[in-house]
Amino acid sequence: MSIEDQSVIDVIGAASDGTVDLTISNHLEWSENSLFLLQEKINKYLAFIESGEIYSAYPNAKGKNLKITVVCKYEPSSEALQFLEQCTKIINEAGFGFRHEVYI
Repeated sequence: MSIEDQSVIDVIGAASDGTVDLTISNHLEWSENSLFLLQEKINKYLAFIESGEIYSAYPNAKGKNLKITVVCKYEPSSEALQFLEQCTKIINEAGFGFRHEVYI
């Protein structure tokens, strides 16, 4: 699974603190196109959560805090960092967690 496959949730599971983590895998270098793909994928994840579909696909998510994590292969560019900061603010305000990690 990857950012390019817009039709699936890449990874979902429970973190050690009980939070349910929905992970997006981004193996692409940062560009206008990869930012667009990431935005679309995040929107799909939010729709999956907000529609309640998450609870039928992953019943253990009921009553748990939910977080979206973007795992990146490359360090974010300054434009990507601005985008990720904006995502953090908006998604946190919606009541969900959001973060990104870089695994080189």
